[in-house]
Amino acid sequence: MGNTIPNRQVVCETLLELAKEDRAITVLASDSRGSAAMAPFAKAYPDQFVEVGIAEQNIVGIAAGLAHSGRKPFVASPACFLSMRSIEQIKVDVAYSGTNVKLVGISGGVSYGALGMSHHSVQDLAVARAIPGLAVMMPADRHETKRMTEALVGYEGGAYVRIGRNPVEDVYDSADYEFTIGKAVTMKEGEDVTLIATGETVRIALDAEALLREVGVSARVLNMHTIKPLDEEAIVRAAEETGRIITVEEHSIHGGLGAAVAEVVVQRHPVPVRILGIPDEPAIAGKTSEVFKHYGISADSIKRIALDLIGR
Repeated sequence: MGNTIPNRQVVCETLLELAKEDRAITVLASDSRGSAAMAPFAKAYPDQFVEVGIAEQNIVGIAAGLAHSGRKPFVASPACFLSMRSIEQIKVDVAYSGTNVKLVGISGGVSYGALGMSHHSVQDLAVARAIPGLAVMMPADRHETKRMTEALVGYEGGAYVRIGRNPVEDVYDSADYEFTIGKAVTMKEGEDVTLIATGETVRIALDAEALLREVGVSARVLNMHTIKPLDEEAIVRAAEETGRIITVEEHSIHGGLGAAVAEVVVQRHPVPVRILGIPDEPAIAGKTSEVFKHYGISADSIKRIALDLIGR
């Protein structure tokens, strides 16, 4: 089922609805209300919106101050700048200080495709998950974005959420499913191999499962929407019950979902793991689809890796 709106728009729509009842919800933008799709929120709740301008380090500090004052701040800023330029403020003002700040990195991964490495955000999961006291997550589609945003309003503590720029195909029929921060969602059951994906690559993993099913391979698909706290038990069950794991992510192969999964597997139930993502090089410039195709982040590629793991 197709979708015509990007996840960033869903964040705004959900916060607009929740802010009717919860006046503590406050959105901060770094000259990014347009790219974050937050202009409707700014118009509807001008007293709950703060425009900081292009000052990503300041926006995190201001959000932390607002949190200390009882507000529930959501920072909407490009992921590439929020996760790199502001990382010390995130570490100290949000995580170490224990402030209730939600950092929404918009246009993450290779969403800004043609703008190249300066605007790609493929190290953010690695950096963010290494910071104590900071939750890290990525929604797969509009339905999960809605549920995740609702959960974040009630979540006490700092969180980094990466959102893409472009519309993505639905992976859920509706938002009527059990969403819990830190608990993976089993999208498909399987016995031969497990595909673990996060964010917008969940759709690719589901497409790969269908291809594998056509050739008689039973693939389990896990949507690991929360990278931290990580659902270790789901990973261990996958290792025990399927014996092979492939991870797929719009992120560097170093330090992201694949690394997090491998750390669990190697310590608790060693099985072969293959990590599919952006290799250790400046990602090429181009449309998201072109970048994915170049690096083999595709259903066909996952199928080939799975068949190789199984020995076919």
